[in-house]
Amino acid sequence: MADKVVAVLGATGVVGTQMLQCLEERSFPVKRLVPLASARSQGRSVVFGGEELPVREARPETFDGVDIVLGAAGDAQARELLPEAARRGAVCVDNSHAFRLDEDVPLVIPEINAEDIQDHPRGLISNPNCATTIGLVPTWPLHRVAGLRRMIVSTYQAASGAGMGGLKELERESACIMRGEGITETAPFAYQLAFNLIPQIGGFADNDYTSEELKMQNEGRKIMHLPELRFNCTCVRVPIMRSHSESITCEFDRPITPDEAREILSAAPGVKLVDDPAQLRYPMPLDASDQDLVLVGRIRRDLSAPDGANALTFFCCGDQIRKGAATNAVQIAEHLV
Repeated sequence: MADKVVAVLGATGVVGTQMLQCLEERSFPVKRLVPLASARSQGRSVVFGGEELPVREARPETFDGVDIVLGAAGDAQARELLPEAARRGAVCVDNSHAFRLDEDVPLVIPEINAEDIQDHPRGLISNPNCATTIGLVPTWPLHRVAGLRRMIVSTYQAASGAGMGGLKELERESACIMRGEGITETAPFAYQLAFNLIPQIGGFADNDYTSEELKMQNEGRKIMHLPELRFNCTCVRVPIMRSHSESITCEFDRPITPDEAREILSAAPGVKLVDDPAQLRYPMPLDASDQDLVLVGRIRRDLSAPDGANALTFFCCGDQIRKGAATNAVQIAEHLV
């Protein structure tokens, strides 16, 4: 692999910082790193490869000579800058929602559809939503054996899914409660998150589903090339710092037993099977944090299905900052080189 000039857009944020760490951990062939951010971050620096690098304000000309851009900025900045970076010769792997559902932009989880990476006519490749990635990594190998027909998903998403502001707000609220103080301001959340659950992530659409719930449906269909997949999702913000959890029920075309599913998942890429109820072993977000595997367990028949042999329920957890965002982007970049 020839060494590459790599730019990280949004290098000072939660996901951008994790991208830098993942590039180092995975020994990505970086000839030169270009950390970019908004004007607010001017004067800051990042450490990469033992070297302190100044953060530059992201402008079109800052992408000159860049081979790969890892995008960790918001939708507006991604729409403004990444097409310009692509016009200047870079391939952009973007973590924002800006291009995910564009027909000519591949949306990729490498364990599922790595072959789509090669067809990027606009120089753009999208990273899926974090909850989508965590849920589909263990679902895909089961689909390949039994044919996925329907998914029902409930997510339990950590405060870090709302970025650094979400992490700081949960810490602040928890400290206030421990001191016996009241909580009035809760931004970026609509309500107090500490000691609470919020069954809303994103804004509501006309059908009363939130944008986060519709992301899972639409992105899942695109990634797995299953445009008619029946999908139902409820997304809930929970008062933990890091790693998302999901309860998933899958209905299949063909029978599949829990034991068969365990055998399949024990050998599936990106998955770690943690499923021994007798020993109280099952996935938990604390165990899923700070690593890249999706933990899967609690595998059992769906007792509500008309034909229980064709439906399974399982529980999974994954670090949404790593595999749900930064690591997945770096994995896509690895396929590019």
